[in-house]
Amino acid sequence: MPDNAAWKIGLLFSTSGVTSIIERSQLNGALLAIDQINSRGGVLGRKLEAISYDPGSIVPRYGELAEKLILEDKVSVIFGCYMSSSRKEVLPVVERRNALFFYPTLYEGFEYSPNVIYGGACPSQNSVPLANYLMGNYGHRIFFVGSNYIYPHESNRVMRNVLRQGGGEVVGERYFDLQARESDFRNVVEEIMEARPDAIFSTVVGQACIEFYRAYHAAGGDGRTCPIASLTTNEGEIAAIGAEASVGHITAAPYFRSVNSPANRRFLKAYGDKFGSTSDVTSCCEATYSQVHLFAKALEETGEMDTDNLREALLGATFDAPQGQIKIDPDNNHTYLQSRIAIVDEQGEFVVDLKVRRALKPDPYLVFPAIHDWSFRTDKVAASGSRNA
Repeated sequence: MPDNAAWKIGLLFSTSGVTSIIERSQLNGALLAIDQINSRGGVLGRKLEAISYDPGSIVPRYGELAEKLILEDKVSVIFGCYMSSSRKEVLPVVERRNALFFYPTLYEGFEYSPNVIYGGACPSQNSVPLANYLMGNYGHRIFFVGSNYIYPHESNRVMRNVLRQGGGEVVGERYFDLQARESDFRNVVEEIMEARPDAIFSTVVGQACIEFYRAYHAAGGDGRTCPIASLTTNEGEIAAIGAEASVGHITAAPYFRSVNSPANRRFLKAYGDKFGSTSDVTSCCEATYSQVHLFAKALEETGEMDTDNLREALLGATFDAPQGQIKIDPDNNHTYLQSRIAIVDEQGEFVVDLKVRRALKPDPYLVFPAIHDWSFRTDKVAASGSRNA
């Protein structure tokens, strides 16, 4: 390979299909980071070159295209996937070929692979804080609605256990196809109205998420009295749902576009300059952006695309991300992340109501799922009058 040859990396995000509303923003986050790195001369004088494929939100395609990237395109580092089912397709491929896979999405936990760097929140960083917040502010009776695949089922299993630990109760649980439309949710919305829960925990994703929120609003549901609380609903989906149907609903995530910090302002300006708008910036977009920068730092240290050497350089690595400083945990390949809970205001913007004081260590196996401990490590943003989230 010539000394000035580009470093090739693979991008595996859908720009079509039901999860494209999220994955397109993840792709943009990666492309922005690559542009920034290349504008500074690349890594050790060599540019990053992205080879990108669109799996079309079709789960088996992620594994097939990961194989293509490794065998045909000679790529050994891949960034990709939103749904856990698609991650599960890529996982055996990168393990068999000893490639390095960056997964920039929250997930259900209970997994470890030496070939994966997990960049999204695991349950200790979002499910536990959200359960504590809902029971402390709304009540103990929660209704579950989810999409019918791995992540919602496992996430609900975790959330049910955490709620029980705090004296909570699941009063209903329903799952829907990823292609579900607004009319498909009418019956469950009627059930919710009859059950009168204190809050709804939603793991409905993609376009179906938008359809569910609209169905709830159309039936008279009001987030200010009985909110839909989620780990996945983000700025892009809220924009599609509309402010009137979104107000009062809640999301727990490491990052929101409204975070007021110099790093986030620089990120949003650069993103807006490149893509013309920041309306689709999400926590998964921010995670992808940060993971590409972390990879570039490790590559600069190793000077080679060897998976084992890159992994060694990544473990313990830090980055001043738009959300705040993050760090890859050498114990489990997951990431220390900020943790925030935000409520949608009348303009359709997330306003952070509660945040941790420092990045939370990832605990993917919930070895220490102490729900009540979380409240002692938080700041109530609204109480101080601060909008610096």
